[in-house]
Amino acid sequence: MNTILVGGQWGDEGKGRIIDLLTERSDFVVRYQGGSNAGHEVHIEKNVYVLHLIPSGILHRSKVCLIGNGVVVDPVALVKEIRGLRRQGIRVTPKNLVVSEIAHLVLPGHKLLDELREHRKGKDRIGTTKRGIGPAYGDKAARTGLRALDMLQPVRFREKLRAKVTEHNAIVRSFGIKPLRFDNVWSEYLSAARFLRPFIRDGVALLHDAMAQKKKILFEGAQGTLLDIDFGTYPYVTSSHPTAGGACVGSGVPPTRIDRVVGVMKAYTTRVGEGPFPTQYDPKLGSEIQKIGDEFGRTTGRGRRCGWFDSVVTRYAQRINGINHIAVTKLDVLDHMSELKICVAYKDGARRYNTVPMDLDTLRRCKPVYQTYKGWQTSTKHIRRFRDLPKNARIYLNAISRHTGAPISIVSVGPRRDETIFVKN
Repeated sequence: MNTILVGGQWGDEGKGRIIDLLTERSDFVVRYQGGSNAGHEVHIEKNVYVLHLIPSGILHRSKVCLIGNGVVVDPVALVKEIRGLRRQGIRVTPKNLVVSEIAHLVLPGHKLLDELREHRKGKDRIGTTKRGIGPAYGDKAARTGLRALDMLQPVRFREKLRAKVTEHNAIVRSFGIKPLRFDNVWSEYLSAARFLRPFIRDGVALLHDAMAQKKKILFEGAQGTLLDIDFGTYPYVTSSHPTAGGACVGSGVPPTRIDRVVGVMKAYTTRVGEGPFPTQYDPKLGSEIQKIGDEFGRTTGRGRRCGWFDSVVTRYAQRINGINHIAVTKLDVLDHMSELKICVAYKDGARRYNTVPMDLDTLRRCKPVYQTYKGWQTSTKHIRRFRDLPKNARIYLNAISRHTGAPISIVSVGPRRDETIFVKN
């Protein structure tokens, strides 16, 4: 069974945690979009692993991981991540990690431009991670980007890199900023290229050969549906397609070979960065949940805004992605609550919305329509069967499923692998 795993909210849903669980039943794990702006956290016993570019499946020794063509790869960051995992005792070699030869590269100029553009926007900033992701995808669309296969040819790589640094410097100077020194960039990127060459291969051929051998593939997305460049709350979005369709484009696997789409959703809603957030808690409750849920970005350290579960958002995600299984994370964060709310619609004056309006001025005006549920006010962290959950917790989860439009298959009640409930449907 080939499975796509997507975020059903604004990202940070706990996808790395669920990917780690599903990897046990897969042979290949493919990261299909995004870049080092992702921060997937996995807890195994007393160890915590934070992954940015490498698929979470790398924590399983027998699995093969692919960084697909839809990802923009910062070579220097990837080398650092590989070495960091090795220091933690994780095996990372060209046998279990492959980088698609046609994945585009993130360069120093991309990161500098990302930061400059964000700074100039002032109060209208998008809230990017400043990792160069948007500018790298921009060069890809403009057909001027460098790809991983360029690192296999040092002479050509040097020429292309020099041209790109010259281009970026022309823009940087217009901001009055000190330009990049090519010799410094070349030294750093040549070193990364030499390290990564054994990892660079034809990712499309790898996956199609695997499917011919009846291997199971798990596709790992970063960010979330509401951050999709087309379907998200534009312009407060990422620069790629974290939706299920992006898995096919970002890997070379046709949609006819996909069997299942799993949507990951927190038991509440969070959003990092800027943009409308209809169900955001009041400041006091938001700060409380942020602390209990450890709602701070693993890439930037920024605090996430927290709010009530928004089924308008998750229902929209179910439609866009074809989600047929839901994984709910962080149920335990709500264990102390006496009352819970689920947003089932929005209202703008007399008009009611059952889906997410794409006009942001409209979305900003929208007020959530809530249904209220009783809390359970007891710990769920020790529970491993759905039927053993408190009655009110089961009622709340069933409401999430009903309002979203797909059955719940997994519930996490803590960050560790064993703090998981598998639900039979």
